[in-house]
Amino acid sequence: MTSIMGALDAILPRVRKPARYTGGELNIVRKDPADVAVRFAIAFPDLYEVGMSNLGLRILYDVLNRRPDTWCERVFAPWIDMEGEMRRAGVPLYTLESYTPLDRFDMIGFSLGYELGYTNVLNMLDMAGIPLFAENRAGGPFVIAGGSSTVNPEPLAPFIDLFVIGDGEEALPELIDVYRACKELGASREEFLIAASGVEGCYAPSLHAVDYGEDGRIRARRPLRDGVPATVRRRVVRSLDAAPWPEKPIVPYLEIVHDRVTLELFRGCTRGCRFCQAGMIYRPIRERSVDTLTEQAVRALTQTGYDEVSLTSLSSGDYSRLPELIGRLTASTHPHVSLSLPSLRIDAYAREYMRDVSTDRKAGLTLAPEAGTQRLRNVINKNVTAEDLRSSAREAFENGWDRVKLYFMIGLPTETDEDIRGIADMTRDVIGVYRELPAPLRRRRLSVTVSVSTLVPKPHTPFQWAAQDDVPAMHRKQRMLRELLRMGGVKFNWHEAAVSRLEGIMSRGGRPVHRAILRAWELGCRFDGWMECFDEAKWNRAFEETGVDPEFHGARERDSDEVLPWDFIDTGVKRAYLRSEYERALRGETTGDCRAGCLGCGVSSLLGEAHACE
Repeated sequence: MTSIMGALDAILPRVRKPARYTGGELNIVRKDPADVAVRFAIAFPDLYEVGMSNLGLRILYDVLNRRPDTWCERVFAPWIDMEGEMRRAGVPLYTLESYTPLDRFDMIGFSLGYELGYTNVLNMLDMAGIPLFAENRAGGPFVIAGGSSTVNPEPLAPFIDLFVIGDGEEALPELIDVYRACKELGASREEFLIAASGVEGCYAPSLHAVDYGEDGRIRARRPLRDGVPATVRRRVVRSLDAAPWPEKPIVPYLEIVHDRVTLELFRGCTRGCRFCQAGMIYRPIRERSVDTLTEQAVRALTQTGYDEVSLTSLSSGDYSRLPELIGRLTASTHPHVSLSLPSLRIDAYAREYMRDVSTDRKAGLTLAPEAGTQRLRNVINKNVTAEDLRSSAREAFENGWDRVKLYFMIGLPTETDEDIRGIADMTRDVIGVYRELPAPLRRRRLSVTVSVSTLVPKPHTPFQWAAQDDVPAMHRKQRMLRELLRMGGVKFNWHEAAVSRLEGIMSRGGRPVHRAILRAWELGCRFDGWMECFDEAKWNRAFEETGVDPEFHGARERDSDEVLPWDFIDTGVKRAYLRSEYERALRGETTGDCRAGCLGCGVSSLLGEAHACE
């Protein structure tokens, strides 16, 4: 620790934002290493500002540190300048709580919510002096990974000892119990992995074999040891009211991406948007009570000094007691505390929320029509209309909003140029609604940000079989929109086509993709989700040199009977249900909200026969 701190004294004045690397923040947890049996490092393969905004990281940090036998510390990916300084000075990757080198921990848990962080995982292991391949780790920490992108764990499988699929609040403590028991018995690494495979949600890739045919497709999978289940069942926390929640969130010294108190209203979604992985893999819906949420907000505000509360969930406007919650929070917090509700659906819930929040307590409004025409919204099962958008915009403007963000997607199945033009038409409608307002309500110039992403077909969604647009098609549609959205007060944001292509390869790739990830890292790829770092040429070279076909693993349409790399992960939603939804999408048929009646997706089986989805 002393040597690392001494080296940092010389390094930190030479890097940007040195507070990323110092720790010592308000509400940090420190323990005496002699008093704990397990040291766990939670690792986020991106910048500190991004990782400290991650709600899952905050929850698991609190969950593990509540255990007297465990000390959970944090580590983030150093930016390019800091990495260079650390490598030149021979400083290993260390945790912020104790400046302990990462290779001295019992477990390192990577939080993987985004596939373009995979090269950073390898880079962090290398900076810690930990062998990249699990098979080469005779000792040292167990490398674990969890998060939404691990519902297809195969591209990273050779590098990871153990994946935790699903909610980690209960799975990780159980895993630590198993680890302690195995350690006391003197069990081998493989014996621990076999025992850990008995914890629901845990998958040890080294204990599973995958057989490939000459065409590169999977012929079969099989466990290699007795007692290891062939199917890995996603872990689900049944009651969020009973689930632990951070009472003292860490307050960073520098501004982070989401620098505010975050409340998770519920987990899951009943809407069934066919492109949305989170809406499928986080089923069933589980709500927190108004009492619990109000208590969490008040305590967090008191412990942090923040002046904004963000009410987050996949479709926050669907919270069944939203007006009551808004009223309670408004009455229970200081008048200068603002409330924000990101990514509202453009329907009655959104409008009711707008009426309930007073004009001086707003932080922003985001609406997500997703597609430019009703035909295409039917394809993706986004059951809102253009009139819903106009009505929601009018309600917002009348209640004081003058900054609106609109989210759309391109590259959706069956999309035509008419659907692309519809994005501009809907934007023009929103501007028109503002201009129709009486002059006293148009206090400032309207600002509209239109953000357009490209569909990346994701595992465990109805679109997991769909083709992804190639890069020339993405570029053509983006050029169309740049011209169509030349309107006063409108800002157009889009995702870089080559980055979306790479995300598609990582999302749906099989185990062979690990070779390209390794080679890309060797060629210098880091922070692939950051445009100043992304290097398309290096990735293309990596695919070519390793013989990994990016088209095969990425953009191509999958056959209906093809064994998919992630089929062995049981998220609860049946493959047959997803396939039927894909076929309904191609016919332009919508599916209702499952709160109105069970649609038979299969997820209730995760909670037992007696449980009904809320």
